[in-house]
Amino acid sequence: MENSGDGLTHDRFLDGALEIWQPRAGFRAGVDAVFLGAAIDAKPGQNVLELGCGVGVASLCLACRVSGLVLTGVEIQSDYADLARRNASENSVEMDVAEADICDLPLAIRNQIFDHVFANPPYYQRSHGSASENVGRDLALAGNTPLLDWVDVATRRLRPGGHLTFIQKASRLPDMLRAMDSRLGSVKVKPLAARVGRESELVIVTARKGGRAAFKLLAPLILHEGTRHVRDGESYTRIVRNILRTGAPLEIC
Repeated sequence: MENSGDGLTHDRFLDGALEIWQPRAGFRAGVDAVFLGAAIDAKPGQNVLELGCGVGVASLCLACRVSGLVLTGVEIQSDYADLARRNASENSVEMDVAEADICDLPLAIRNQIFDHVFANPPYYQRSHGSASENVGRDLALAGNTPLLDWVDVATRRLRPGGHLTFIQKASRLPDMLRAMDSRLGSVKVKPLAARVGRESELVIVTARKGGRAAFKLLAPLILHEGTRHVRDGESYTRIVRNILRTGAPLEIC
C-alpha cells in the first residue's frame, strides 16, 4: 500500500494484477469485494452490472478473470465513482460508471438488460446503531436504501435466465430471502466461515431470474487453516489463497 498526498492510498489486489486507488479514510474495499468478483460465473461478451460499485474492485477483479465483458457500475458517491473510473482506466479495463442512486438509474441503464447483476449492499440496517462520522463509510456500511430495493432493482435489470449475486452478512440472510419474489428462483447460499467449527459471518447468495431449481444451502467456504489462530502470518486455505492471489473463481457449488 502506498499513501498519496491527496487522501488516497494505492493498493494492490490479486498479487498486484490490480492497482487500486481508494480513500485512506472512510469505506475501503477488501477481501469481500474480491470474493464477490470471484463468485460471478460470467462468460466473455456478457453484459454485467454492479450496483454500488464503490471504487470498482469487484468488477475489476472479475475483469481480470474474464475478458471481453461489457461492464457497467453504478455508484451514488461522486468521489468513489470518479475513483472507479480512474481505477478502470489505469488497469486498462473498459467500464462505464454512472454516478446515480440505484433507485433512480439513468435512462441508458434502465433501457438495458444484463446477464449478471451483483452487489455488496450495506451490511447494517440504518435503524440499528449510530451513523459513522465519515459520510462515505456510513453510506457504504448502512446506507439509506432498504435491502428489498437492492434486490428489486437488480431483478428488474436481469434478462430472463440472468443471474443475481450478492454478498451479505449472514445475520441478514432472512432479509435477503424475503426480498426475493417469484421472479427469482434456483437460489443458492454459500456461507463463508473464518475457520472450521466457526459460525459463518458472510454469505454469498445467487439466484436466477425465472429459475425453478430447489433452494440449496451449500457447504461453507473455510477461509483459514486450523481451528484457531496460532501464529502471525497468512493462514488462508489453498482455495482462498488462489481466489485472493491469482483471481481464481469462487465456485458456488
